[in-house]
Amino acid sequence: MDAVLKWLEDWVHHVDWFAFISIPFFTGIIGWLINWSGLWMLFKPINFWGFRVPGLKEIASVLPRKLQEVPGWMDGGFGWQGIVPARAAKMGSIAVDKVIAKLGTPAEFYSQLEPDQIAEHIVAVFRPDLPALVDEVMMREHPRLWRDLPRPVRQAVIDRVQAQLPGVVKTITDEIGVHIDQLLDPKIMVIDHFRNNPELVVKVFKDVGQRELNLMVAFGFIFGFLLGVPVAIVDQTWHIWWLLPLMGVVVGWTTNLLGMWLIFEPPEARRILGIKVQGLFLRRQDECADVYARIIADDVITLERIGDFLMDGPRGDRTRQMIATAMRPAIDKAAGPLRGAVNVAMGGRRYDSIKDSFALEAVGRTITPFRDAEFSRKQSEKIRVLIARRTKELAPRDFVEMMRSAIKEDEWMLYAHGAIMGAAGGFIHLGIFNWGWIPGFPP
Repeated sequence: MDAVLKWLEDWVHHVDWFAFISIPFFTGIIGWLINWSGLWMLFKPINFWGFRVPGLKEIASVLPRKLQEVPGWMDGGFGWQGIVPARAAKMGSIAVDKVIAKLGTPAEFYSQLEPDQIAEHIVAVFRPDLPALVDEVMMREHPRLWRDLPRPVRQAVIDRVQAQLPGVVKTITDEIGVHIDQLLDPKIMVIDHFRNNPELVVKVFKDVGQRELNLMVAFGFIFGFLLGVPVAIVDQTWHIWWLLPLMGVVVGWTTNLLGMWLIFEPPEARRILGIKVQGLFLRRQDECADVYARIIADDVITLERIGDFLMDGPRGDRTRQMIATAMRPAIDKAAGPLRGAVNVAMGGRRYDSIKDSFALEAVGRTITPFRDAEFSRKQSEKIRVLIARRTKELAPRDFVEMMRSAIKEDEWMLYAHGAIMGAAGGFIHLGIFNWGWIPGFPP
């Protein structure tokens, strides 16, 4: 015991207390900077910023897989792109696999949009254009016959087509609903949208978890300060110059690791020494679910984008063919008593050509109301309610994967960045307090 007291007394006598006290504050500031700059690395820049290096692409192809994940290297670029926007497509894929696929099938989404209301809106938008469409098709396909028909007869044809319109449109929206699982692929739709709009992925992270991200930065100082206490003891005990940068690596790595753990772990609430412990992000699941649902409903899975995908996506040809097929019987019904005379006057092949032409012309106009931004916004509320409800029902572990899975494999870059900054902080402290880089701080 006396020997211990003697050693402690001798240790206290030889401690540079100014340097000792400065270390925790120094590591605290470095910890804050590590987490602040780490968040910058997560989200910025949205697009790759850097320059091409000849031969880097070939070199990167033989590097370890982890190094190949550094943004830009596999394309021969030396620079940086935020981890989140660089993984936008991956985020979209995981959002579908882990979350959206569990929230509902395409058929469920479509039913939430109330197809009957969609049909009514299509009829309301399409009806005023119908006379011009009939006139345009007939003048193109058989102008002489159409001009020779008495005006009342032509009007009768248009009136019959308009009378058939609600039933035809109802058939079309029903057919879309029946085949929606084959026509609409949410995974392709979401991945393409996230890839083309990486800033949206950043918005998802920031709007959903901004409070926790701010806490992560603040706790960077606290973790850095606390870890700095044992660092100061070790430094003032052995007085070996390389210990401080070495321990700075450990502090920097650990600070980022603790910050991520604070936000996401543990997913389920636990009690440790009677204290409830749960990832900060998980404690606000209901609130975060509402924010996430709003973003998805307003920007990702919207009626407007569903319409674009149905018509211009990889299965657009099938959609167009299905609508055209549903339109053709309406032409026969619209022709009514005139059908026989028209067949005789034109011939069956010419009449079929008019039917096909009218059906194809009508396809694009039938789906156009899907792209009505105002109508889409009204319908998005239904999608938002569905996504919010299902997201709140997710198990905590599934919920946290929604945010973390896309970046989990790249977190090592943040930890490595923290280690490098920690080492740099150790060298700076040595330069100030041991090597006399700043006047007034003698070595």
